[in-house]
Amino acid sequence: MNNPEMNSAHEREEVEINFKDIFNKFLDKWNWFLISIIICLFTAYIYGKYTAPSFQISAKLIVNDDQKGSGIGKQAGALMDLGGIMGSKNSVDNEVEILKTRFLMEQVVRDMRLNIVYSKKIGLVSRELYQSPFKINILKSVDTIAPAKLKVVKVSPNKFLVSTKDFKKEASLNETFNFPGIGVLEIESNSSNMSSEGEFYVSISSIDSKVASLMGQFSVAASNKQVSIIDLKLTYPLPKKGEDILNTLIKKYTQSNLNDKNAVADSTYRFIKERLNVIASELGDVENKVENFKQQNQLADMSEQGKLLVQSSGQFSAELAKAETQVSVVSELEKYIKDGGNSKRAFPSSLIPQDIVFSNIMEHYNSLVIERERQLLSVTEQSPFIQNIDQQIAELRNNIISNIQSTKKAALLTRDKLRNQLKSAENQISGVPQVEKNYLKLARNQQIKQELYIFLMQKAEETNISKTANISIAKTIDPPKSEVTPSSPKKSIIYFLGLIMGIVFPISMVFGLEIFNTSIDTKEEITSLTRVPVIGEISHNKSDDNLVVANQSRSAISEQFRALRTNLSFYLKKENEKIILLTSSMSGEGKSFTAINLGNILALAGKKVLLMELDLRKPGLSAKLGVRNDMGFSNFTISPEVKMADIVKPLSINKNMFIISSGPLPPNPAETLMNEHVPSLIEKLKLEFDYIIMDAPPVGIIADAQLLSRYADVTLYLVRQKVTQKNQLKIVEELYLTNKMKNLGIVVNDIISKYYGYGYGYGTYGENTNEKWYRRIFKR
Repeated sequence: MNNPEMNSAHEREEVEINFKDIFNKFLDKWNWFLISIIICLFTAYIYGKYTAPSFQISAKLIVNDDQKGSGIGKQAGALMDLGGIMGSKNSVDNEVEILKTRFLMEQVVRDMRLNIVYSKKIGLVSRELYQSPFKINILKSVDTIAPAKLKVVKVSPNKFLVSTKDFKKEASLNETFNFPGIGVLEIESNSSNMSSEGEFYVSISSIDSKVASLMGQFSVAASNKQVSIIDLKLTYPLPKKGEDILNTLIKKYTQSNLNDKNAVADSTYRFIKERLNVIASELGDVENKVENFKQQNQLADMSEQGKLLVQSSGQFSAELAKAETQVSVVSELEKYIKDGGNSKRAFPSSLIPQDIVFSNIMEHYNSLVIERERQLLSVTEQSPFIQNIDQQIAELRNNIISNIQSTKKAALLTRDKLRNQLKSAENQISGVPQVEKNYLKLARNQQIKQELYIFLMQKAEETNISKTANISIAKTIDPPKSEVTPSSPKKSIIYFLGLIMGIVFPISMVFGLEIFNTSIDTKEEITSLTRVPVIGEISHNKSDDNLVVANQSRSAISEQFRALRTNLSFYLKKENEKIILLTSSMSGEGKSFTAINLGNILALAGKKVLLMELDLRKPGLSAKLGVRNDMGFSNFTISPEVKMADIVKPLSINKNMFIISSGPLPPNPAETLMNEHVPSLIEKLKLEFDYIIMDAPPVGIIADAQLLSRYADVTLYLVRQKVTQKNQLKIVEELYLTNKMKNLGIVVNDIISKYYGYGYGYGTYGENTNEKWYRRIFKR
């Protein structure tokens, strides 16, 4: 059973090793980090130095919110209640949305001509100017203005050179010229800055694109739900220009609000004046009739009976006069609303009786009419939006007519009832002379007209006073003001991001290289891909000398071969276990180099060693040792006359070392290795030598090594750092699992310790000063 504590400790060890491996990879690329950080910090410095700063301009408005209450509405509340024309409901949320409208910002852009931006080249960059030495006027623009950047240079006091990549023109002041994609332009002087010299740039864009740009820099929000204060913020490179933009927007907003209120007041006043003219004419006619009646009947004074009649019927007459007035007003309003010419005009709501439902309908109707007039400034009547508003106005007009007709019916019933009551009273005093009766009718008619005239005069005055007292529902409590320090770029943040990016880039590159690296780099990669043990590790040979052990017996590589010799003793425990097979995944992984130096290190121990060059397809061992290859293993298998003594050759590097070269390359290497004389040869060689090292072909390419594995007592599988592919370790793992090769072990060759992840711990024995320093740095 597995021990959980041991497994946990093993996992912790693996995690620690992985972190150490990652740290070593980063430490190896310390120059990448240094260069990356320097480049990124320098880029951040350049960005912070040459990027135009942006300032945040802020303003505050207080809104007369009917739901929350506000001082603005209370200041003029008495005047506004006179005519009832200020009865529309105000809301902070509604005003926030109005301030966000594109139409409002478009008015600002057109008024300030913000789609034309002037800048001047200062050093390596150009900076926007608020006041330039000249102005460019677009006298006649094309339908869709194409964005353009004009270079303008003053060539004389009254002449400028205007140029782009595809256009060049010398133009005098106030001279018109045609610019492709924009229209007819004119240069106008700015006397305050005409002395300025240098290279200027003029960026011209369409109104729509500039509006969209400013809308992205502009924000509107209510401070919180408990107050009726709106915060306006604009980010702009020039503080003064940004303040003026925000001031202009607030001005346009308040003016639009006043225009809406005045539109209703003007409509009401026009209606009242028209009715006053009619009533004044009718009242004059009635007064003339009364005067003529008195003259014709010689009435200097009313009789006592007539006086009593007037007194008794006065109350009915007064009430009837009011009823007649109401009927007259409602009839005129019905006529007004049914008139097609008034279908797009605001309705005079101040003359309507106090009716909550009707007031709400009129409020909605007038707001739609005003919204229609506002939208027509930018769209046509064929616009779906305008047609939708027209449809809503038509529906509301029908509702208004129905309401007026209902009110009219009620007024007519009241008037008829009062007429009947008055007629009944008149019948009760039938003794009154006929002359006085006629006079009474004239007087009553005169009184009705007079009451109506006074009522209309009063409403006209109230309307005038209300219009005079109109103020915007919003008031500026904190005018636009720019911050002292730029809101962007923030250099501390830029430098911090530059530092972070300077670290992230090399980390990403290291991990990217790691992901795309398919070759073996570390021992951990080997142990994670196969269960075959690593029994030897050979460092990188800086020289081209294949006889490292013979020529540099005190070097680190010689010590590593001694360590491999020691590890092999644990595999070759019995006296008859003498054969060592060397193979690998592919050619070029150091089998011959390992065979030569392993044989040499065994020979130094006094052992008689034989090297067998059994790569019959691409031999290289004899060439590296400088041995002739005209007689060898292939000759022995082909010719019975060739004896073992004929193919065993001594080596000069050590008296205990011998070699059997491959001989001439046979046409069938695999069959040659399977020759019937090979087993007997191997048995004779085992009696003659202490160790036999077979240099076999790569097992990952051909099957020759597997044919020789039946003779081997231990198989060394060569893995070369940075050469052997990770997926090739599947070969050795499969050989290990299927037990096709006996005592399989891995030897890692050509290790560069700074890539491999650690040193070997052999001390400084036999190393020069540079090697000592190298190991001290990279064996951590």
